[in-house]
Amino acid sequence: MAEKRSPNATPLACIILAAGLGTRMRSELPKVLHPLAGVPMIRHVLLACAELLPERLAVVIGPKMEAIAQAVAPHKCVVQPEPLGTGDAVKAAKGELKGFTGDVIVLFGDAPLVTADSLRALQQKRQETKAAIVVAGFRPEDPSPYGRLILDGKGQLTAIIETADATPEQRAISLCNGGIMLFDSGKLAKWLDQLRNDNAKKEYYLTDCIALAVKAGEACAVAEMPEDEVLGINTRVELAAAEKLMQKRLRVHAMLNGATLADPSTVYLAADAKIGHDVSIGPNVVIGPGVEIANKVEIRAFCHLEQVRIEEGAVIGPFARLRPGSVIGAGAHIGNFVEIKNSDIGKNAKINHLSYIGDASIGAKTNIGAGTITCNYDGFRKYRTEIGAEVFIGSNTCLVAPVKVGDGAYVGAGSTITMEVPANTLAVARGRQANVEDWVQKFKSRQDAERGGKDS
Repeated sequence: MAEKRSPNATPLACIILAAGLGTRMRSELPKVLHPLAGVPMIRHVLLACAELLPERLAVVIGPKMEAIAQAVAPHKCVVQPEPLGTGDAVKAAKGELKGFTGDVIVLFGDAPLVTADSLRALQQKRQETKAAIVVAGFRPEDPSPYGRLILDGKGQLTAIIETADATPEQRAISLCNGGIMLFDSGKLAKWLDQLRNDNAKKEYYLTDCIALAVKAGEACAVAEMPEDEVLGINTRVELAAAEKLMQKRLRVHAMLNGATLADPSTVYLAADAKIGHDVSIGPNVVIGPGVEIANKVEIRAFCHLEQVRIEEGAVIGPFARLRPGSVIGAGAHIGNFVEIKNSDIGKNAKINHLSYIGDASIGAKTNIGAGTITCNYDGFRKYRTEIGAEVFIGSNTCLVAPVKVGDGAYVGAGSTITMEVPANTLAVARGRQANVEDWVQKFKSRQDAERGGKDS
């Protein structure tokens, strides 16, 4: 990790379980790679862990899950050969903990709403109680589907009871198991070796470590978390619910950091969006992955942005689409129904109406007229258009790439430009207008005569 931990902080390792097949997603894409706020859900878990600056981090995957390994790189992945339960999954990562002494947090790649603050709460609880295990607890409105956390009179965790095994008194308990667990690394390896699979599924459950710890006289504790932070995703319905929660979180973060959202519930933000202060975002705006928005930018209604950088003071939209690889210069105006792709738009340039600019460089203070198109594709390859500074491109112009227009040049409206236009030059490339006198009357008379002949 780039930063360094406090010398007084307990060393930390994180193990993220991501070996599940996710069959209920009905998808060829591994479950933890389904996007949430434009980012694979497991990346959210990695980012939460990264804030704690762990000394070690490993992701447990199943066989033939190379796509997950690529998505989490450069973090180390270990393979759980068979799906034999959470305890077996953590056991597969034991090699990554060799020689490590400190706290070990085990969490899930399909629970992407967890925050670094809640993970810190697990560490804080361990420091306060000296517990060998700290379990994340939560209090849902409907606890019936979840395992209950059983506490003694001193508030120590003594057992985790699944709903099917719970007595009526235990089912009345509102404190439920959130799944995330923190272990004393010095004791975890021993308990993993003692886990048994004498249950209906013949699996090794990590939660059975609680009973082993209690039997050994070790203290176990609970750190409570908000319900949404332990939300696991198993279906696309649950993914949609998580998206709604994540969007609310991202909108609040953007507004608290100085952005104005005119109608927050209609704005969709990617998790990696970087938004400056005094930014104004209108309704029905989508800010996709890889977007950087500088200070004092205005994004008007119904815009769609993805992998683009917008410099200070630019105005975008309404109804503009900015596609990957584009940079919009300071003070530039990109207007309604304008599409920009893989292009550099210079400072104070204007492209205000109904245009497509793809694979192009537009100089400072250049004005692109309505209906202008850069014809960048010949059916086989894409080519670049280079337009200099303070150029005027007339309306309804086609620029057939590769082509250059020099600084200060003018291009007449309706032109199709196929050759270089030198600086400070007027280019007009269109057929000469011809007016035919009395043509309209003759044409109408001929048409009337033809219709009359048919009627007779």
